[in-house]
Amino acid sequence: MHIRDAEASDLATITSIYNHAVENTTAIWNENTVDVADRTAWLADRTGQGFPVLVAVDDSGVLGYATFGPWRPHSGYRRTVELSIYVHPDHQGRGLGNALMAALIERARELGAHVMVAAVESGNTTSIRLHEKHGFVQTGLLPQVGVKFGAWLDLAFLQLILDDRPTPAS
Repeated sequence: MHIRDAEASDLATITSIYNHAVENTTAIWNENTVDVADRTAWLADRTGQGFPVLVAVDDSGVLGYATFGPWRPHSGYRRTVELSIYVHPDHQGRGLGNALMAALIERARELGAHVMVAAVESGNTTSIRLHEKHGFVQTGLLPQVGVKFGAWLDLAFLQLILDDRPTPAS
């Protein structure tokens, strides 16, 4: 397995992984599946803004993907990014999330990000533990801000400070 930047040829599998999460989990608080055209536009937008989309691949193809992008749209948040990691259900529990997380953190540091934020459904202890393993700490909880599968969802915020800059770069 290795990690590389996503390519257009990866989008069918990325779309499938995304849609599985939409239909079967509370990892994505979206109830609408997407098509490859949607993910094509998403990839172009994400990379066009200078943000990475990484894939974990082996000889069989894409096993999972990860990305980060702007946390909020205002310029004062330009050194904070929000991440997402999704692993194909057939490949979960094999360390792919750890590998993708490490690669994302490294890329965020290279791009000059100061803080990485994760917004995780509070009952998703597997994801919360993955983030904590990489140094994230829970900094907030917003009860009942989401709804999916007929239930209210609580949103846990976790963050990782990526460097020890005493003052921000411009």
